[in-house]
Amino acid sequence: MAKSPLMPVADALARITGALHPLAPESVSVAEAYGRVLAEDVAARVTQPPAAVSAMDGYAVRAADVATVPTTLRIIGEAPAGAAFDGTLGKGDAVRIFTGAPVPDGADAIVIQEDTTRDGDAVMVSEGAPHGKHIRPAGLDFSAGERRLEKGRMLTARDVGLAAAMNVPWLMVTRKPRIALLATGDEIVQPGDALGPSQIVSSNALALAALIKSRGGDPIDLGIAPDNRASLAAMADGARGADMLITLGGASVGDHDLVQSVLGEKGLAVDFWRIAMRPGKPLMFGAIGETPMLGLPGNPVSSLVCGLVFVSAAIHTMLGRRGDYMETDTARLGRDLPENDERQDYLRATLTRAEDGGLVATPFDKQDSSMLTRLAAAQALVIRPPHAAAAKEGTVVPFVRIEAPDQGL
Repeated sequence: MAKSPLMPVADALARITGALHPLAPESVSVAEAYGRVLAEDVAARVTQPPAAVSAMDGYAVRAADVATVPTTLRIIGEAPAGAAFDGTLGKGDAVRIFTGAPVPDGADAIVIQEDTTRDGDAVMVSEGAPHGKHIRPAGLDFSAGERRLEKGRMLTARDVGLAAAMNVPWLMVTRKPRIALLATGDEIVQPGDALGPSQIVSSNALALAALIKSRGGDPIDLGIAPDNRASLAAMADGARGADMLITLGGASVGDHDLVQSVLGEKGLAVDFWRIAMRPGKPLMFGAIGETPMLGLPGNPVSSLVCGLVFVSAAIHTMLGRRGDYMETDTARLGRDLPENDERQDYLRATLTRAEDGGLVATPFDKQDSSMLTRLAAAQALVIRPPHAAAAKEGTVVPFVRIEAPDQGL
């Protein structure tokens, strides 16, 4: 009997994201909004600046009065920051002004203090200023009613500052996806626990939980289910109320792979399993009732690479974020690569800058999916499409960044 063909990565992504939808919105204070995703556009409630203000310390003048210099003007008052001069400038008048203070009526330019010499109630101007010089007009930054933050944006520290400046104390954001993580297998134990002769330390759940947090989700660690039906069934019940269940391990068809059969008894409907991807072929997607379920490989590297590709896309969709969940860039290869087979490869690679400033992606020579050290050291995943021809050093290839760019790369 012929094996069914492996599902292409793009098709798997489309099936997963197509089954999901943005979660409900909730209100948070602007102080708690960092890293949250806007569920609606945000408009300014005030105009900034509310009136024309000085951009420098100096003197508010009429540009016509300083068109020819040197010239001497009479000082008729002062406008400190946060206060206004109560009066109107006439011909030959000047008002001492400080940064941020409203520009007095009648003034249309600011002469900086370095270009003046004061003598009592008079000021000698040595360098003129044209109309509008060093004046910030009302609404230079934003005006009341203007939409400056868009729905689907994950808020940065800069965005939080802008929202606060717009006098917006509360923001509507998408609820964080609650994602339950269930590791499986008799062979894995928690970090720090005693190791049996055939056991290894579990890293998958911790790595996936960190990834989920970094993408804006809320992980729920259900622990490690041993390889028996009763324990797996009982621990899977902890996913009730979650927005997604992710199992780690047990997604293939070996004698000890119980996930499909045990969760099948709980109503699991499998959409697909096995994809044309390396690392990560035994990936499963389905739903238990209304709860989407994603089964990741038990191999630590395969699990996290699949998480970077598929879990990131799922969270992106549930948060209603704009744009691509993972931006693809290009770089020149730092080493030769052989031709590829029918599976799409995600090669762990470092990023450097060439002398001409171009990016160079150099895949590690060993890509064994058991080597977490290589994944930790990598900054990118070079994408090799199925059946890609051999590529020489210097060939331009697509890649995705594993984390945000650092060190200017």
